[in-house]
Amino acid sequence: MMIQVTLSAVQEIKRLQKTRDQVDFYCRLGVQPGGCSGFYYTLALTAETQADDLEYQSAGISFRLSGDQMIHLENLKLDYVEDLMGGTFRFDNPSATMTCRCGLSFA
Repeated sequence: MMIQVTLSAVQEIKRLQKTRDQVDFYCRLGVQPGGCSGFYYTLALTAETQADDLEYQSAGISFRLSGDQMIHLENLKLDYVEDLMGGTFRFDNPSATMTCRCGLSFA
């Protein structure tokens, strides 16, 4: 399993954990059907684990991923960027065959 998490994404996740008083929570990364290209990414802080979870550690953050979704997450790059409109997580997936113009969904 290989997922790249940038320093800015790590810093933002840690900031969210601290401000929400969820420092010990996992960061669940996944995909759901929908969006204009077929799937969209999900990212949430949670204390819950699932039976098929895979654990991935990066810079002190514990990520949980559903084993059956790994086909969509392998080699994913998770980044966090800020611009005049605010901040957002960005997902760069070299396995995606198509992405929508807004960059939030993929096929």
